[in-house]
Amino acid sequence: MRPARYCLCALVPHISTRIQLLVIQHPSEHRHALNTARLLVAGVAGAHLLITETLAEGSPWYNLLADPGWQTEILFPGTGVPVVGAAVELARPRRLVLLDGTWRKARKLLHLNPLLQRLPKVALPEGLQSRYRLRKAPQPGALSTLEAGVEALQRIEPATDFSPLLKPFEALIDGQIQAMGQARYQANYQRVAQKPT
Repeated sequence: MRPARYCLCALVPHISTRIQLLVIQHPSEHRHALNTARLLVAGVAGAHLLITETLAEGSPWYNLLADPGWQTEILFPGTGVPVVGAAVELARPRRLVLLDGTWRKARKLLHLNPLLQRLPKVALPEGLQSRYRLRKAPQPGALSTLEAGVEALQRIEPATDFSPLLKPFEALIDGQIQAMGQARYQANYQRVAQKPT
């Protein structure tokens, strides 16, 4: 879905995982030029991208997420939320849900869907730094959907190397900087990217 000159398809890996990954994307993000959720889902075998604002009761994904036969967790920060890690219970298959959108839209997705609110939450550790040099993070530790997914998957399955998922992400950023030109990038983004924490 990018111009041929900036195609990333050849860089997208195909990494198998023992868990099922579901990214629920706010509809306003679907055609965003710098959409990282598409890259994440394309690179993880069996991952799914669901574009919706609400999960209707009785719909296929609603029923799958409500299925007690699965250990389904949602990656979402909060006070007292445990850091995501390797499964302690192996009796049920595991599913990880990520919400894709701005922080405001991700919170709205959670607010509009009581089913998602009932899922056990897991979070990433504090202090992570984003590689997303083209966006101003709303808060320290804010990662793109792809970065959050890679970090979570690496913690769940430490024996698998998920870092190849970052290659098309880096190419996406480099291509965007090249397209906008160094002068514009330096004027609008580089100071933010280099700002000490």
